[in-house]
Amino acid sequence: MLGSDALAFFRAWIANPLRVAAIAPSGRAVADLMTQGVSPSTGQVLELGAGTGPFTKALLARGVPERSITLVEYDPTFARLLRHRFPLARVLHMDATELATTGLFAGAAVGAVISGLGILTMPPDKASAILGGAFACMAPGGAFYQITYGPRCPVPSRILEQLGLEAMRCGWTMRNLPPASVYRITRSLDHPSCL
Repeated sequence: MLGSDALAFFRAWIANPLRVAAIAPSGRAVADLMTQGVSPSTGQVLELGAGTGPFTKALLARGVPERSITLVEYDPTFARLLRHRFPLARVLHMDATELATTGLFAGAAVGAVISGLGILTMPPDKASAILGGAFACMAPGGAFYQITYGPRCPVPSRILEQLGLEAMRCGWTMRNLPPASVYRITRSLDHPSCL
């Protein structure tokens, strides 16, 4: 399964390197880092750019019920794969920029967002739409966890300021291809530590 996931991911990256931010699925070390602040008590979890599901597996390993996970994936092949692998999760084949207009979580706010999206390579208006949509459905105290392969937060400070958000680097791992960092983004008044 791991080899076929890597091949599928690499093919998707070749087809659209700006949409698929990495050449291989995320490894266990970065998946653990991405999900370290999430537990069964977090409530609903929204995962953006779920790909082949390495962060989803890490969420399940932390005890998050599969029924409490919503996976958003733009690539139709990955969306089908996710439906097969996680039949109890809600899998949506859609663009994450549409979060604010879909009403996905009416009455049940999200406790955490796990983002495997390539925010760093996106136009600012697209990144802003994704973050704005995610925080529009997020509970007070909720957090947005973002992976990046760059040396600093992938969300420009101008966008953070416009949306009233703050970012903190939670950690970094060499045990990923490529090496990756994770940032925890919260509303400015909600910003404690990474955990």
